[in-house]
Parts: sequence; C-alpha cells; structure tokens
Amino acid sequence: MAFRNTISQACQRVGRPRVNHLRAGLVGLSFVRGKATLPDLPYDYGALEPAISGRIMELHHKGHHNTYVNSFNEVTEKYAAAQSNSDIASQIALLPLVNFHGGGHLNHTLFWENLAPKSSGGGEPPSGPLKDAIDQTYGGVESFKKNFNAALAGIQGSGWAWLVKDKETGQISIRAYANQDPVVGKYVPLLGIDGWEHAYYLQYENRKAEYFKAVWDVLNWKAAERRFG
Repeated sequence: MAFRNTISQACQRVGRPRVNHLRAGLVGLSFVRGKATLPDLPYDYGALEPAISGRIMELHHKGHHNTYVNSFNEVTEKYAAAQSNSDIASQIALLPLVNFHGGGHLNHTLFWENLAPKSSGGGEPPSGPLKDAIDQTYGGVESFKKNFNAALAGIQGSGWAWLVKDKETGQISIRAYANQDPVVGKYVPLLGIDGWEHAYYLQYENRKAEYFKAVWDVLNWKAAERRFG
C-alpha cells in the first residue's frame, strides 16, 4: 500500500478528508490534491473567552497548527521521494517526523472540535451513553474531570490527555500521550486537551492548573458523544 494512502486512512479515523470543510462544529480534516490543509474554525478566535483568549486561539490555530500542516506536507513529499528511490534508510529516518507533524495535525483538528462557545453549548455536561459510561467508570463527571486533570498535570514536558474508547471492549479510559503522538490503533479518540505550553502560556503563564480547570467551561461534549457512538 502506498504511503500516502496509509496517511489518508489514518486521517479518516477522525474525519473524512474532503476539500470543503465540515460545518456545524465539525472541523474535519481537509485535503487539496493530496495535501493536508489548515481547517477553518466554526467559531471566532475570541468566542471562547474568558476561558481561552482570542490571541491564544489565533496563534495556536494560524501559527502552531498551520506549522504542523505545512511540515507534514513537506515530510510526506520527502518520504514519497525516498520511497520512489527505494531509499529504505531515509524512509525510516523520516517516520518520526511524519508521526510528529501528522499527529500535530490530527490532534489539533480534534481539539478544535472539542471546543465550543458557551452560546453554542460549550461547557454543557455530557449526556446519553457517554455520560453513562463516565458514571460507570469514574463515578460521575466531576470525578472524571479530576482524574483527567491529574493526567494532564502529570505529563512531563509537552503532550496531551485523551478520553479514549477501546475498539474491542468499548470501555473508556484516560490516557496521556507525549508530544504530538496521535491516538491511533486500538483506541478511538473521544476528547482531548492540549497540554503544550503554547495552548495556555500567554494567558495563564505558569498557572497551567487554572487552564486545565477553565477549559471545561468551553468543552464541546457533543463532539465526544458523536465519536463515542
């Protein structure tokens, strides 16, 4: 299987690639002629204030996420060239960069969907089967938040915390991922929070625990419920 097809299949785990962006709160992954593109946000940069400042959202989206998109496109072109030349050593050397920049694109695309202004349901508690699973596994939403924030606080350096669903058992769990490692394989990503400093430092500085608490005020549980199924 061609490498580019493998990347496309990985991206389809979180959103079907298409040229036009999805609406109604679903950012979706988008591609133009095989290249990853920066998705539009379904809300203004300042719409998540005061939980997340508009300046942070603009830098995070137009700066950091866009860098992952451009770098991913560059490294996949290099990989394709190495593959066409049967340069196995170069292909292996490029894989960590594919994982990092591709993961950065996947993670941030999901993250934007996981956020919503309060006027659009941000901060409203989960409902339905996902709430039942949280109640059964963690004893309630507030207990879940405490466990999730503990996972975020425990990340050494940069990374993400995710609520995931096991594809085989259907069980949910909280898992921390280093750097930009994406949720792939046996787990389905339901809800993720960015623990990198660029997600909060301009506003919260070294008070990251305040960011971990505030982000729940604009969390879009509807996106997580759709992924849970």
